[in-house]
This record gives sequence, C-alpha cells and structure tokens, in this order.
Amino acid sequence: MDHLTGESDIPDQVGSSTACGGGPHSGEEEAQHDTLISSVPPQEDVPTKGKKKRSWLWSHFEEIIKDGEVRAKCTYCNGDVCGKSKSGKTVMKNHLLRCKEHPPNTNKSQTFLKFSKSEQTHASVDDDLVAEKRSKLEVWKFKQDETRKALAKMIIMDELPFRFVEREGFRYFMSVAQPNFIFPSRWTVARDCYQAYLEEKKNIKSFFSKCSSRISLTTDTWTSCQNLNYMCLTAHFIDHDWNLHKKIINFCQISGHSGEVIGKEVEKCLLEWGITRVMTITVDNASSNDVGVEYVRKRLQRWKDGTVLNGKFVHMRCASHVLNLTVKEGLKESNESISRIRNAVRFVRASPARMQKFNNCVKQEQIESKRHLCLDVETRWNSTYLMLECALIYRRAFDFLEFSMVENLEVSCQSLLVFQVMMIGIVSKHLFLSLRFLMMLL
Repeated sequence: MDHLTGESDIPDQVGSSTACGGGPHSGEEEAQHDTLISSVPPQEDVPTKGKKKRSWLWSHFEEIIKDGEVRAKCTYCNGDVCGKSKSGKTVMKNHLLRCKEHPPNTNKSQTFLKFSKSEQTHASVDDDLVAEKRSKLEVWKFKQDETRKALAKMIIMDELPFRFVEREGFRYFMSVAQPNFIFPSRWTVARDCYQAYLEEKKNIKSFFSKCSSRISLTTDTWTSCQNLNYMCLTAHFIDHDWNLHKKIINFCQISGHSGEVIGKEVEKCLLEWGITRVMTITVDNASSNDVGVEYVRKRLQRWKDGTVLNGKFVHMRCASHVLNLTVKEGLKESNESISRIRNAVRFVRASPARMQKFNNCVKQEQIESKRHLCLDVETRWNSTYLMLECALIYRRAFDFLEFSMVENLEVSCQSLLVFQVMMIGIVSKHLFLSLRFLMMLL
C-alpha cells in the first residue's frame, strides 16, 4: 500500500524472464543494461525514482524528503502538504481545493482577450534604428474593486462631484460598457477617494523616509470669498530615476496670515509627513512670509538632518512674483491709456447686442482673426498684454463701430467710445514691445 496516495502497490512484471535466467541472450542484455546505467550522470538531492506514481494528483505535487521523511510539496504555492500517512491522497485533494495559487481557484470568472498599450520599440533597418509600436495580447477579466478604484481616480483627476456617479448619463454609459458593474452611491465614492488619498499618502511617506535627497517646498496663503484663510504647501523632489515630482502635501484652513501661524503650520505638516531634509522654501515677498520662513529655519537647524550652509539659502523669493511686481510698477506710467482700453473692451462685452454689432463691424472691415476680445485681470500683467494685443488687431473695427453708433444717434455711448478708441492708438509702442519681450521670456 502506498501510504502517501492510498493506492495498492503493483509489482513490475517487465523483464521477469530475464530475472529467471531465460533466453539465450540474457547475459548480453544484462551487460548492455549495466553500461546504460553507468553512463547516466548521478543527480544530487533527487529522491529515488522507485515505483511509478499512478495518481493524477502527482501532476500537481512533487515528492520531497524533509528530515528523512517523504513528503508532498505543492507545485503552485510550494507548500509542504503532507507526510507519510494513509490519508495522503485526501489531504492533497483538499489542498488543491483551497490553494490560492491553483489556476482554477484564482480565475473562476470568464476572461477576455485584450491588447495592452502600445510599446515603442526600435528595429534596425539598413543599419538605421526605426521606431515601431507593438501591442501585446493579454487576458482580461472584470474586477469590481479595480473598477471602483479607477472611478475614484477619475473623480479626483477631473474634479467631478461625488453625485456624478448617480447621474443618469453615467449610469446609462456604464450599463452599456460594462453591465456587471455595481453602481456605488456618492457616499461610497467619497470613501473610495479618501482611501485613495490614504494609500497615496502612505506611499509618499515611505518614499520620504527612504529618500536621500533634499526636498524643496513652496507655500502660499489667501483669503476666500467666504472670508476664510487657507494655506497650501507643495513639495518638489526628484526620485531615484531623476524624475521631478510635485505633490501637494497640505491644504488646510489657518487662523490668520501672520508669520508665526504660517511657520507653525509648515512645521506641523513636516512632522506629519516625516520630512526632515529640506532644501529651500519658496514664498512671495509678503513680510509675514519672512517671519514664517525664519521660524521654520530655526526649527530645521535643531533637527537631525539640519540645513545646508546653516540655512543661509532656505528662504527663496518667488521669481514670478518679483517679475509681476516689476511689470505692474512699470505699467503705472501708462496706466491711463491701459485703463481706457480696458473700458472700451468692457463696453463692447457688456451685452450680446453690442457684441453682435462689433462682430458685424469686424466682418465689414474684413479682419480675418478668430480671436475674441478679452478683459485682463489687473493683478496679472500677462493678461494685460493679451488684452492690448487683441485690441490692436480690431482697431479698425472699433473705428467703424464709432461711426455706426453716430448714425444710430447713440450719442451717450458714442462720446465715451470715441475717446476710448482714440486711446488705443495712444498706447506706447515701447510699452507693448516691453510686454511682448517679457512674454517671450516666460
């Protein structure tokens, strides 16, 4: 009886006549047999072949010797299943039913064939490298959990509301694309998004704990329309593959814009993320930021990793903010001309009727441009440049609109518009070229 499989032993009858000395050539056959055996190289750590295993279970298991005892090892999970016992066959069957690595247990649902994303490869044609794309055929099956994670990622990336999953259009689309998808509620999607945030935060914290390079920070504070103060802290770092990353590690509400409040909030965030190797902190030119960065610099010097050059270059001023202040100061010399052009554009855009009249003037003047009149944001000088550039393109349209308004006896508006249009030509050429040069620098 085979104690490992529970099957009866069957004696090998092959070559019995030779063992009894039968046959005229029995001596020659024995010599040839001994020669073949001696020609096979010995194998180490391989159990004796013995009797042939007749059970189908041995296609899933391997016989091993452990501590001088014959045992069976699963070929899928490499688990030590059973030893020498009369119930060995039953133990192996039960193990196959619950083995997580056994293919029938890991893939019970229907699978489909799909082409993976194209991978760009390089082939040699006439000693020249030619880029070509190849796709790989893979097996795919629907997974509810993975689909929910992808849905949460879509909500976060596209800044969609959680109620989006309950809208009729989305449900109709998913019912056609994947009928097996179980629609979650907006509360479930909110929990999935928060779980995705926790997982990403865990991964980034693990990276920061192993990162040998230093991290640069940028922060800014502002007041919302609800009169609430907020602060955002962004980390810039390079990974092991020399790829630059930018991650928002904090977005919180603060009590005020004082330097002490900003400094303590930055310190609290750094301790929460386990960041001790800080290179620089970039802020704008507000006086409160000077106090906040100085507070953080003193705290960093007391930490284990400290600062570079005793924190002399921790405080970095935002170059874009400095350039913006410089340009705004220079624009004050032509502030009257710019404000009048701004009023002219605002007058045309004030109503659909005026905008339609202006478009008719553009057609009659045969101005071939698809650009639209735009108002600038006074705190952003690059938008002022775009407004002036567009106004100069439609200068003849403004002149024609002036005469058409005179013909329609719109005197009250005409007197204002004539003056605004005249100021378009007064804009200094030096100012416009200076703005254009600054745009090219960016």
